[in-house]
Amino acid sequence: MREVIRVRQGINMGALLLIGCGGLVVLAVVLGIYVIGVYNTLARGRVGVQGAWADIDVQLKRRHDLIPNLVETVKGYAKHERDTLEAVIAARARAVSAGSIDEKVAAEGGLTQALGRLMAVAEAYPDLKANTNFLQLQGELASTENIIAGARGGYNGAAGGYNQTLVVFPTNIIANIFGFKTMPFFEIENAAERNAPQVKF
Repeated sequence: MREVIRVRQGINMGALLLIGCGGLVVLAVVLGIYVIGVYNTLARGRVGVQGAWADIDVQLKRRHDLIPNLVETVKGYAKHERDTLEAVIAARARAVSAGSIDEKVAAEGGLTQALGRLMAVAEAYPDLKANTNFLQLQGELASTENIIAGARGGYNGAAGGYNQTLVVFPTNIIANIFGFKTMPFFEIENAAERNAPQVKF
């Protein structure tokens, strides 16, 4: 009788152990599916932010390409403004060579300030303001600035959504495990820069 009870207890323990192991396997599978889902959501968000930045990057390249012609045009009329012209050229060089998004955002802020100073210098030269080439470059730069502003809004929206997903629990744990980082916003820090450069006379 005791042996029968021991056998039954052994069977019951084995069944409980088997059920427990099966439950752990199911839990591991469910947890694995959840982690994969969160990872894919974060990866899609990051790709979306990178795509939005690519839209800005195209326009920044166009802006960078316009600046040498603008500087050369101004140089012909404003030869005494060497410091301002050199500041624009240096700011453009920093913007072109910037690597990360953070570096590009900072460099573009400096370039915007330098362009604002260049446009202020142009105010003092009536012949320059009447130059057809200058007016055309000015118009193209204004159009590019408007496109950049629109693309910046799209990028900041994508970055905000992505960053918000990164910080909520329990997604933040998975994000830290896989090394997902927040994306910077493309903001204009100086309130005076928000309207610069003023390119219409």
